[in-house]
Amino acid sequence: MSADAEEKKLAASELETPPEDSSRWTTSRPELWAYYVYYIGNNGLSGFNFGPSQFQNLLFLAGYDPTQPPFTAPCGDNGCVLPYLGRVRDINSIVLMTNGISFALQAVLLLMIGAWADYGTSRPNITIFFTLLAVAVSFGWLGVEDASQWRSGVVLYILGLIAYQCALTFWTAAFPGLARDLPEVKESLEEVKSGRKSLADHTTLTSLSRNRISNISFTISSLGEIIVLAIMVGILKGIKSDASTENNTKAFSVLIAFSGAVWLLCAIPWFVLEKRRPGLNLPSGTTLLTVGFRQTYVAFRECLRLKQTFLYLVFYFLMGDVLNTTVTVIGTLQNTVVAYSTLQLTLLLIVGIVAQGLGIYLFWIVQKRFKISTKAMLSFNVFWIIILTIWGLIGVHTDKFGFKHVWEIWLYQAFYGLMVCPWYAYSQTMISEVSPLPQMFLFFALFSVIGKTSAFIGPFVSSAIITASGNNDNMPFAFLFALGVVSTIFLYFVDVDKSRVECEAFIRAEQERKAFEASEHFASAYTGDVDVKMDV
Repeated sequence: MSADAEEKKLAASELETPPEDSSRWTTSRPELWAYYVYYIGNNGLSGFNFGPSQFQNLLFLAGYDPTQPPFTAPCGDNGCVLPYLGRVRDINSIVLMTNGISFALQAVLLLMIGAWADYGTSRPNITIFFTLLAVAVSFGWLGVEDASQWRSGVVLYILGLIAYQCALTFWTAAFPGLARDLPEVKESLEEVKSGRKSLADHTTLTSLSRNRISNISFTISSLGEIIVLAIMVGILKGIKSDASTENNTKAFSVLIAFSGAVWLLCAIPWFVLEKRRPGLNLPSGTTLLTVGFRQTYVAFRECLRLKQTFLYLVFYFLMGDVLNTTVTVIGTLQNTVVAYSTLQLTLLLIVGIVAQGLGIYLFWIVQKRFKISTKAMLSFNVFWIIILTIWGLIGVHTDKFGFKHVWEIWLYQAFYGLMVCPWYAYSQTMISEVSPLPQMFLFFALFSVIGKTSAFIGPFVSSAIITASGNNDNMPFAFLFALGVVSTIFLYFVDVDKSRVECEAFIRAEQERKAFEASEHFASAYTGDVDVKMDV
């Protein structure tokens, strides 16, 4: 064969082979299950459940009765206060304020690193870093077992929440890519290219696939968490947590450390099996130190062009504030009602997690059976969140209702799991429905920043409301109910079909002005394919 013939054969071969072999990024069952199993560990028990409970427990033990001279009488029916940030505050107010500080720090951090995950193949390293930090903080609680160490508890509480939320954000943002690379979704895309299937049918399949991964991950997490909590009950029995206040305080720290160990064990398969899918190439003149701020600015600016994304951003800001603050306020009331008993709190969590797994799975089964849109499922879920605020609002002027009795706390756990917890799956899936695929991690980080911003505004406002109302812990529900009703208006106006077109136009405009260089893996805002794009 002549040199010219050999050269022509090689050129033809190169034309037949895609520039980027996308088959190696196909989502395998082991990778998908590793994604699911990771969430069994990152279930929030250390940073979101027992960490806050231990923190409030330490505050209660260190605090004093406000009707007596400072530090002369322990906390009781007359209230519980401590000096914090320049003034004497109710301990529930301190929890809310510290929660707000943590969320503010998370917002700053995510603005800095939020866009990193969209570039190159380094995103898994971000998840790994925050996971290891969260595990380290969990073990750090073993050194905090006495009320005099409540200030150390402040630091661990803040660090634990930051690590938990950041790990959760970057892990969650991986699921649109997993859905895109599922074998059945890739086969569907080929059918669109050959004219055997409409683009509308393909987008429906993609949407349902995203919902499937999101909902199944929550369901699997719930099932695994039930086993973890059952083991915890055995641990509590072994260390006799109810025998004394000292044992109960020590039990909190032991449970936090145990949940950290479980998280590490469940995270290892995901660390190993996750495919390092290609991301965007850095724009010329930028580095990883500057691209986060630059792209966040671009995202904020372009949200005015991405009208549907902007509407959902506003809704997510308001409703996220409502739910995060409602759960925090109810958590402080719950801890008071059950007297910080680790055994009671663990049993309550078991009820809540069983209900959560059942609720999320039933929501998914109904959605799959009737092919209901993500927005419709989310709207149904939001109704029950507002009902939750009404429940608390009733307790403003009565002691007969409003999260003030043990039976209510048990009922709340079942209600929260069945009707409210699907929010965490559907609100995340909805983000993927109104965000462009090439910059999915940036937009997830942006939404997370918005969520954290609302989450620290809500606790600050609620803390001020509690203080101004003479320490009426139910008064914040009036604010939360009104805010929840207003937020639903913005969700009503979100049009997902229009959003897909807007995102496609956004990506084309960004490519034309050389804001980034996209590989063929991210050539379209929704399908990711260079040959199948939304009409704009």
